[in-house]
Amino acid sequence: MHLDMTLLRILAVLLLPGVWGQSGSSSKMGVVVETKNITLPAGSKAVLPCHSPRMVWTQDRLKDRQRVVHWDLVRSSPEYSVERVLDMSPGARQRVYNGFNKGRISVPDSAFKDGNFSLIINNVVATDRGVYTCNLHHHYCQIHQSIEIQLNVTKSSRKEKRYWDGEKTVFVVLLGSSVVLPCVNRRSLWREGLQEDQQQVAHWDFQPPGVRPDRADRLVDLYASGERRNYGPLFAQSKMSVAEDAFTLGDFSLSISDLKPVDKGLYSCHLHHHYCGLHERRIFRLTVGPPLPSAPTAAPKTFHIDLPEPRTEEVERPRVVNVILPEQRSYFVQHLGYFLATFLLLAFIVVAVIVLTRRRKKRGLEYELRRTDRGNGISGGEMSVDCTELKACNQEPLNSDYKNNLLKERDMAKDCNTDFDGKLWK
Repeated sequence: MHLDMTLLRILAVLLLPGVWGQSGSSSKMGVVVETKNITLPAGSKAVLPCHSPRMVWTQDRLKDRQRVVHWDLVRSSPEYSVERVLDMSPGARQRVYNGFNKGRISVPDSAFKDGNFSLIINNVVATDRGVYTCNLHHHYCQIHQSIEIQLNVTKSSRKEKRYWDGEKTVFVVLLGSSVVLPCVNRRSLWREGLQEDQQQVAHWDFQPPGVRPDRADRLVDLYASGERRNYGPLFAQSKMSVAEDAFTLGDFSLSISDLKPVDKGLYSCHLHHHYCGLHERRIFRLTVGPPLPSAPTAAPKTFHIDLPEPRTEEVERPRVVNVILPEQRSYFVQHLGYFLATFLLLAFIVVAVIVLTRRRKKRGLEYELRRTDRGNGISGGEMSVDCTELKACNQEPLNSDYKNNLLKERDMAKDCNTDFDGKLWK
């Protein structure tokens, strides 16, 4: 059984890559700011809270006065003081507060189009020394950012540099030169947008158990203009509802009445404000438990006859493992191609190993045969010479006169051996 479960898990990993890619797709749907597990009894009413004050529609059409950038200068000597240097908004020209700085200090005119709010200082003087703060405000979206840069003035060109002191960037600039204090913000909230009622959207999704996030069911779409789109029959039956004044109060809570086991799953509330760059998501896991016990009622006492309980034979149900295959055929074809490519690669490696092994064996056999032939050729020549000489000595006819003379035969044998040794040494 354990082996079967292991095989099923391996098949699920190979055939269902989308299950493991859910975390990557969640970032495209919005930032998760809240997660809750809610368990309620069947038949009760559930309220899934979803609040966001930043989504409140204020019917404000004056967007140009909602975005402001201003530069401030903080001096520490001779005494601590804060001076407004410049401010600017899309609907008005940039304003320089000190007459001495007019024409000398400025911000690019295209600041609210490209997000570059850098401060340009020409002909730097000693009084420009201090800490400059770039303040970006978006009052409608309630966003406030500040960037600090310290400016020091020197008379030596060798001391010009730029470094980070642990808290802010420090510029050491030559007296009389020009400097640009960078302040760049390219976030979408600084871009021109459409009307606010077309930029604010809220919607609820329902994901039953075993269903991927991209297959979730859309329940309702809410727009700040008052438009509302219901996609499921549950809203038509008044089983689910969202308050009519959701954008006025910033409360987009979902109410579910008469809970049933089919209502369990993941509910997600998505809040989008494209003009302010807001994308939030809240996830609720709803679990439906058994219904609450009814209140006890006084009933008349009855006497029951003790009868033997009928025997019930419980049959063990087979364990079924549900493997959900994706609907698209491309998943199966894609992984089938992976298997075939892997099999062909292994087959190619095995064939290559076999061919190389056979070639090495063949070369070794040829080498042994050549070595044997060389050895046989040298010894054969010597033996032929020996045999020829021996045959020449042995084939010499013996004189019948000395047939019985042993001394004569011994002398002839010595002569033959002497000639044989001489020829071998030659």
